Amino acid sequence: MLSVLSYGRLVARAVLGGLSQADTRDYSLISASYGFGKDFRKGILKKGMCYGDDACFIAHNKNADVLGVADGVGGWRDYGVDPSQFSATLMRTCERLVKEGRFTPSSPVGILTSGYFELLQNKVPLLGSSTACIVVLDRRSHQLHTCNLGDSGFLVVRGGEVVHRSDEQQHYFNTPFQLSIAPPGAEGVVLSDSPEAADSSSFDVQLGDIILTATDGLFDNMPDYMILQELKKLKATNYDSVLQTAQSIAKQAHDLAYDPNYMSPFAQFACDNGLNVRGGKPDDITVLLSVVAEYTD
Repeated sequence: MLSVLSYGRLVARAVLGGLSQADTRDYSLISASYGFGKDFRKGILKKGMCYGDDACFIAHNKNADVLGVADGVGGWRDYGVDPSQFSATLMRTCERLVKEGRFTPSSPVGILTSGYFELLQNKVPLLGSSTACIVVLDRRSHQLHTCNLGDSGFLVVRGGEVVHRSDEQQHYFNTPFQLSIAPPGAEGVVLSDSPEAADSSSFDVQLGDIILTATDGLFDNMPDYMILQELKKLKATNYDSVLQTAQSIAKQAHDLAYDPNYMSPFAQFACDNGLNVRGGKPDDITVLLSVVAEYTD
């Protein structure tokens, strides 16, 4: 039988051994973006990081790497409003907040809330609506913190399998949760959700994990198994390889969107809701692809 002293020594060794094996390295994201605007048959990046009515950003801070995507609601075009202005301004504002260090890595919804609040305070109202998804990697804790409002979202892939994903938020078919700014007097008429309604999550990531953040133009046209097939082509973790794979995914989604005979995820969802729909869903497509790597200055 072990004496109390001997047992204490064993416990101490086990604890110290565990501590010595803890990964003290900082992590970072190697990220690239690619996409298509629905009104363009080529991948065209508008001013800023925008594809059609979609917008995105990739920002770095001393404590975290932050990604964001937003999808402007196209219905505003019927009222003479450019839907891309709302999503683009929201993402630019969130990016600036990150670069200025005005955020907490564990609270991406705080970034979204602050960005949306700034839009509400504009002297000239910026009308429009947008979905939004923000992903934050805390370099030191190795945790990924996320918030997703609407039908944009993210996947985390490890060992060829999806280990984490965002939950889509819909009020009803093809009507996602969204941030909105309505004309005076129409606040109760225009659908608008609070940033705090976003689905939030936090979890540990590992070196080599792949994070795909995208608007619904991707997820409505490519099921998981197709995305995973494309991710198998990612053989290295340098920027050029990540960009090439992001391009491959976006291009395949774009091609499928214009295939009238393809039973897309969107068409399947429509059928599940009693609609006779077939084919891809032409839409703006934005893909942010990231790989978790060891941080280097």
